[in-house]
Amino acid sequence: MAKPEIPVTLSTSSIFSLAPQHVFAMAEDLGYDGVEIMVTQNRWTHNPTKLNELSYRHSMPIHAVHAPTLLFTQQVWGSAWNKVARAADLARELGAEIVVVHPPFRWQGSYAFEFATGIRDIMEATGVTIAVENMYPWRVSGSEIKMYLPHHDPIPQDYDYVTWDFSHAATSKMDSLAAIKLLGSRLAHVHLTDGSGRGTADEHLLPGYGHQRVVESLHHIAASDYDGAVCVEVSTRGQKYPGHREEMLAESLAFARKHLARTPTTQGED
Repeated sequence: MAKPEIPVTLSTSSIFSLAPQHVFAMAEDLGYDGVEIMVTQNRWTHNPTKLNELSYRHSMPIHAVHAPTLLFTQQVWGSAWNKVARAADLARELGAEIVVVHPPFRWQGSYAFEFATGIRDIMEATGVTIAVENMYPWRVSGSEIKMYLPHHDPIPQDYDYVTWDFSHAATSKMDSLAAIKLLGSRLAHVHLTDGSGRGTADEHLLPGYGHQRVVESLHHIAASDYDGAVCVEVSTRGQKYPGHREEMLAESLAFARKHLARTPTTQGED
């Protein structure tokens, strides 16, 4: 039996300047298979009733919820554990399969030390998969600052599920293809983007515009038993003219469709 095609979804963070209403409409117009909700200060991203209405209106399933565990969302939903628990509850109400979380910051005390056990407890209580995203080292004046505990790389950690982000891999000078192979069945979600790896910036380039082995990685995923979604999470802030954002997102979708197609030509191309 042929494996089902891998859904390609659109993250609301790809159109950060616009409210979720616009993202759902754009995802529908461009032909995406669904949406990932980044929980931010925008109240629409907290409201399951409004989000379900958007999902129904635009025939866009919500495949994932990104918990507000970023530095710029530290004021959203209070304590660290509350952020994760509320994101899991929201995902369950939306029918989303995945909650994406960042690894703990070093200053987050017991949350950081009990993180792996705590997310397992929330997964067991809610039935939602929580996938820890790979991050990258922070550098100031050439020196690395250790921001995450135990580390920005989730591969060696005791996490059941991982989200892999190609831009973060570029910033941390990691080989995504090698990492994805190491993760195996622990890979639960993918943020499709790219990065040059030249500096310290998290670039979120369009796939194919950086130096990560994105094509080979997608071929490997397509040939595997991976049954999650691949979510386009790119920066469209550099739009140069009306319609340029839509062109960038359409190009990213076409790239994903081409290299994730589960046809004989993609089987085993590493």
